[in-house]
Amino acid sequence: MSAVYVFRQRARGHVSSVMVLWAIAMTVVLFIEVVRPSAGVTLIGFAFSAVLGVYLGWRRRVGAVVVAPVVNWLFAWFPMEIACMIHFGILKGFFLGLLVITFGWLGIGFVEFVWISMVALLVRALRGSSKDDPVVIIDPEKN
Repeated sequence: MSAVYVFRQRARGHVSSVMVLWAIAMTVVLFIEVVRPSAGVTLIGFAFSAVLGVYLGWRRRVGAVVVAPVVNWLFAWFPMEIACMIHFGILKGFFLGLLVITFGWLGIGFVEFVWISMVALLVRALRGSSKDDPVVIIDPEKN
């Protein structure tokens, strides 16, 4: 009994460079949000995340949404600590920054995940299914 398995990569291209650009932009947004909070900066952050969601949905890479908040956390950790130290003072800001970065990021990451997921899934649904060739399974026993 023999079998042939052919796997094909369905996702085309990497999204890491776009995700890094988004993480850098969100780092700037979050830094400004901590130092001088405003509704306009918050809306800009949601807009950046929506653009990432559109890109991921269009490229059919919705699974990358899971790692997006982690990538953002990796880029924003140190700048967020500095922003807390600027806003609250050196010593108080250092300890408050650790709390914001550790526990506050659970909330920030969850909101990013939900928002980017909703946009990406909507774009993917509107774009439609892939036009790939159908999968054909040939049973070797029937030859």
